[in-house]
Amino acid sequence: MDVVKAAQLSGRTLDRVVVHPLVLLSIVDHYNRVARDTRKRVVGVLLGTSSRGTVDVTNSYAVPFEEDDKDPRIWFLDHNYHESMFSMFKRINAKEHVVGWYSTGPKLKENDLDVHALFNKYDMILRLDHMSCSTL
Repeated sequence: MDVVKAAQLSGRTLDRVVVHPLVLLSIVDHYNRVARDTRKRVVGVLLGTSSRGTVDVTNSYAVPFEEDDKDPRIWFLDHNYHESMFSMFKRINAKEHVVGWYSTGPKLKENDLDVHALFNKYDMILRLDHMSCSTL
């Protein structure tokens, strides 16, 4: 579950979102490596912490993503890569969790709702998996 939805369900509001410079540089680098001078867009995960109405976005990683140019309803996001990367990042900093995702481009696309739903689903599974591993 993403931070915004969790805050809404708990009745708390988000007062502030702080995006650290390293995250912005990482997103720009991802775009320049993969989609510069094309119509492609890139997608990735935002990691960080949240407390007392503030979300701190401290890290990010790129996720392989492809869209069909002719039919935007057809897209691919590498689930296995996302799970592996999240697992590695949890080993480095156990306090960080998925606080959102990013995509580049001039506007939102219709399939962004599907991508968002997918990230919500996987984030809940990854959190449950991490909780069960940490109790062993």
